[in-house]
Amino acid sequence: MEILQRPILTEKASALTEKANRFTFRVDHRANKLQIKSAIEQMYGVNIVALNTMVVQGKAKSRNTKAGLVTGRSPKYKKAIVTLKDGETIDYYANI
Repeated sequence: MEILQRPILTEKASALTEKANRFTFRVDHRANKLQIKSAIEQMYGVNIVALNTMVVQGKAKSRNTKAGLVTGRSPKYKKAIVTLKDGETIDYYANI
């Protein structure tokens, strides 16, 4: 099971990083907080102060086609917000 899928790089996540030293990741929906914490500490070599997780529900999507209106949903996913110790940071592009 690949616990960390990718970092979330949105305006809201960037604002959290700048103001509160909090970083956001998309994670496997079966992973618990202890697994997520150890995976991030091992991959980036940082100390985690707090970890919050949430399941983001998928949005309803619709589009017009020749056959008429087609509706569906985007998939849900689990998100982890990590608060790091003061003075530490994560460089997303260092482990590529």
